[in-house]
Amino acid sequence: MSIVVDDDRVLLKHGAGGRAMRRLIEQSFLRAFQTDPVCPAGMIGLAEMDDGAAIRIDDRWLVLTTDSHVIQPPFFPGGDIGRLAVSGTVNDLAMMGATEVLGLTCSVILEDGFPRASLDRILMSMRDACREAGTCVITGDTKVMGKGELDGIVINTAGVALTTRVVRDSGLRPGDAIVVTGTIGDHGMAVMSTRHGLDLDMQLRSDVAPINRLIQAARDAAPDAISALKDPTRGGVSTALHEMAAKSGVGIEIDEAALPVRDAVRGIAELIGIDPLLVANEGKALIGVHADAVAPLMAALHAHPLGVDAAVIGRCTEDHPGMVVLTTGFGRRLLAEPDGELLPRIC
Repeated sequence: MSIVVDDDRVLLKHGAGGRAMRRLIEQSFLRAFQTDPVCPAGMIGLAEMDDGAAIRIDDRWLVLTTDSHVIQPPFFPGGDIGRLAVSGTVNDLAMMGATEVLGLTCSVILEDGFPRASLDRILMSMRDACREAGTCVITGDTKVMGKGELDGIVINTAGVALTTRVVRDSGLRPGDAIVVTGTIGDHGMAVMSTRHGLDLDMQLRSDVAPINRLIQAARDAAPDAISALKDPTRGGVSTALHEMAAKSGVGIEIDEAALPVRDAVRGIAELIGIDPLLVANEGKALIGVHADAVAPLMAALHAHPLGVDAAVIGRCTEDHPGMVVLTTGFGRRLLAEPDGELLPRIC
């Protein structure tokens, strides 16, 4: 069967985590790297389009993931590109159920003239984030490009971890509750306000943080009851929920009143007309959990510093499979999935 490519150029929207990015991966990357069989025995690979890959080794799984970071600006309230690189990779491993990280790689591409003080600040930030996650950088690579050939700095990180049970983003079942581990929209709004120099009397701060230990606490509190994990990065909570619903074959109903949103984020979102559900997060997770394990899960999340604002925001249903319905104070409506990121270069 021929594959129809709907764009003849790669655009910013193709790196934004929404429908356009999924089409690019399906039409180009999956086609180039497809294997036969698609998923060899004992392997969860590219075709699954999850947060990482996993290879069965005896009674455990080796989980690996890789991520590149091109955020602009490289420094923002609450973090920088270095903290983002470590957190993003650690969190992708955690979203596969692998919370004990064996080690990370770090490849850095620098523009000629990039300030050494800025580089050292970024590397120290990476070191501190590794300490929070209980891991370290064990190998890497460095390249320098000419002036104007690169926008300052690009960082790629990869990570490996072991787990006895892989958690997929496709495991939701009707009746499961949907939990978000904290307030939404913090990262995207903080970066956007800094990038555009918005002089707003609002305390906007990114949520970027490694959350592997938070996820481990959740798994300890609800063993075998967590059905799915997903971090709502590019495309925000909306894109993540749509992916989970479509891959799991369930409908998801979200209670708008239950969504945890900081006043500063809500205020700027209303000012510029962007729904916080569409804005990237870098220190949060969406958790699908069996209904009878919600109470111990929430207690564990609330006891952790990164989970104090965790909330049950919805449930899974047999109705409208693959769709996300938002219940508002005025009725119900389908939650739209963005085609591309409203705020490009957010990670």
